[in-house]
Amino acid sequence: MNITIHQTFLPHRDRDATLAFYRDALGFAVRDDVGYGGMHWITVGPVGGPGTSLVLSPPVADPGVTDEERRTIDEMMAKGTYAGINLATDDLDGTFERLRGSGAEVVQEPTEQPYGVRDCAFRDPAGNLIRIQQRS
Repeated sequence: MNITIHQTFLPHRDRDATLAFYRDALGFAVRDDVGYGGMHWITVGPVGGPGTSLVLSPPVADPGVTDEERRTIDEMMAKGTYAGINLATDDLDGTFERLRGSGAEVVQEPTEQPYGVRDCAFRDPAGNLIRIQQRS
């Protein structure tokens, strides 16, 4: 059996800020940008790596989400505890400097972790935690 990761989802609230972070700062290719009812689903992924995509979606587009759940999601997004993703790069220091230079919110500078990886962390415009590891 050969199973791969095709898409994963992260919430976003601001189309322009999201594109500035994922397309302009990270350098991801925009694969799709679908609007409906004032909301946007933006699919991005690594240039030259069409097998895996990140879908940046409205956080509460599901009509089954209650008002209380919406408030909880809003609170968690504001604190940066709702969602995140781990990425990898061959040039952690260069990637860190590029993102810091774009004005992205730095959470952690490149650090050797006790669990064996060197990584850094940022928050995207929606508050999602983006950890980036040095690829071995």
